[in-house]
Amino acid sequence: MQVTVKWVDGVMFVGETGSGHAVVMDGPPDHGGRNIGMRPMEMLLLGVGGCSSFDVIQILQKGRNDLVKCVAEVTAERVDAIPSVFSKIHLHFIVSGHDLKPAAVERAVKLSAEKYCSASIMLSKAVEITHDFEVIEL
Repeated sequence: MQVTVKWVDGVMFVGETGSGHAVVMDGPPDHGGRNIGMRPMEMLLLGVGGCSSFDVIQILQKGRNDLVKCVAEVTAERVDAIPSVFSKIHLHFIVSGHDLKPAAVERAVKLSAEKYCSASIMLSKAVEITHDFEVIEL
């Protein structure tokens, strides 16, 4: 896997992936940016949320659950120091469907956290990562 990050100006960068996708990263005006892109640390959280969501959906679908919607709300706390690393990350899954069993959702979230999600497992070596979920019956 390879990506390229190109400096545009100020603190704006364009990240390009080997799979052919691009994203703009920028900072706030008080750091020299124009606030027209995501912050790099936000992208880390998106990666964790995307990786975990991918797993949860795959596990539930393989279990023949009637899944309609899955939203991962990812929140984080950062230390008040330089570098301002994450100290805590929490993933809250909101899973909607028909006849979804909470035990199946709990199992999917746990398997993602402990076995499958490369991003959260890697970050958990340095950051406290917690998970919870809610099931919405449709």
